[in-house]
Amino acid sequence: MRPDLILIGVVGRPHGVRGLVHVHSYADDSSTLETYKALVDDQGRSWSLRWRGSDGVAELRDAQGQPLADRTAAQGLVNTRLYVSRDVLPEPEEEEFYHADLIGMEAQEEGQSLGQVVMVHDYGAGASLELTGGLLVPFTRACVPAVDLAGRVLTIVRPVEVAGEEGRGVGGAKAAEPSA
Repeated sequence: MRPDLILIGVVGRPHGVRGLVHVHSYADDSSTLETYKALVDDQGRSWSLRWRGSDGVAELRDAQGQPLADRTAAQGLVNTRLYVSRDVLPEPEEEEFYHADLIGMEAQEEGQSLGQVVMVHDYGAGASLELTGGLLVPFTRACVPAVDLAGRVLTIVRPVEVAGEEGRGVGGAKAAEPSA
């Protein structure tokens, strides 16, 4: 995939028999997907989108302006990722980042490499970064105090629970010593 493209949505299951689909938007405001002249998929095909309700149902049109013909055509696009060119997106605010900017960055703790960011997870309770090898790090200022976009390096400070220090649990409490 081209580095100048940002994942903006994913096509879900068909809706009805007339070629409509559910689309999961990654935009802060899903209505903006209608404003982009071209959404591009993994195969390089261009699409435009028009919402058909408030529940994520949309009509997709190909580069020639033709809507999907029927449910079978819609089914063929399930899990298709939709991207938009980076240059049409607003620059992120200070302390905000596009996931695409973080993926591939080198994560370092005290000068030692912990691997690269392979995925950014956000299930609503706060984002976390998945590093090569499966390590998950909360994407908070305490755990990621510095992000150097130009140098492509993140500074990581793992909490005790993640660092795996022996004898320490949640909140740094030590296991009770047996009494004699």
